[in-house]
Order: sequence, then C-alpha cells, then structure tokens
Amino acid sequence: MPSLILEENNRNDLLQKMRDDTWVVACLCAAWCDVCTSYRAGFDALASEHADKLFVWIDIEDRADLIGDFDVENFPTILIQRGDEVAFYGTTLPDPRIALRLLNAHADSTAEQRAAQSVSNPDYRAWQEERNLRRTLSA
Repeated sequence: MPSLILEENNRNDLLQKMRDDTWVVACLCAAWCDVCTSYRAGFDALASEHADKLFVWIDIEDRADLIGDFDVENFPTILIQRGDEVAFYGTTLPDPRIALRLLNAHADSTAEQRAAQSVSNPDYRAWQEERNLRRTLSA
C-alpha cells in the first residue's frame, strides 16, 4: 500500500490511524519540487514494505490549512513520530533508505533512551511543541 496523502477530507481517518503505538513517517514536500517527485516512488515503496508503520505524504502548500507553519528548510523533510513523541524532524537526502534507517534507529530505541534524548537535545524538545503532527491535525 502506498503512503497516505493528507487531504482535507481524510484528516480524521488519518488521526484514527495515528494511535499511541503506531510509528508515523511523514514526508513534507511540495508539488512543484522535482526532488520530491522523484523521491515519492521510493517513499511509497517503503510504505508498502512496512505496513505496520503509517507513511504519510503531505504537500505543505496544498495542506497549509491543516499543518500550519511547519518550518521546512529543504526537501524532502521527514517527520518521525510515535503517539505524541516526535522522534525526528529534518531534511534528509532524497534516498528512502535514509528515512528507513532513521525510523529503525528510533523504533529500536527504548522509551528511556528517547526520554534521555529529549532532555539533552534542544532540537528534540522544540519538536515536541512545534512539530507534533497528531496534535496539529487534532486542533
């Protein structure tokens, strides 16, 4: 199954799938971006290979009404989240294997390890408030 595309009419369905124990990998992109266009097939392949995770494709310009002011410096920008814990937010190289490595690294860590990271990393602390996709879509 390819990644889900955030649309105006599926926000509530998406929120229901973002349970506390579900790892979410969101790609924030723009329709005009050639890098995003070429990255999409690999991202969709990851979604198909990892059906136990929720992969979401978000066009930041078309869905600005739903996601607000998520700061995107470059494309692709990846958000990895479980429940209300944002584990990663940032630009990556346009290689889906990088998103998978990031996801696996966080999914393989313990809740205690992720909590220790939140205390020691100012970016991580900021992501919890500013980049929480579940909370943003719930508003």
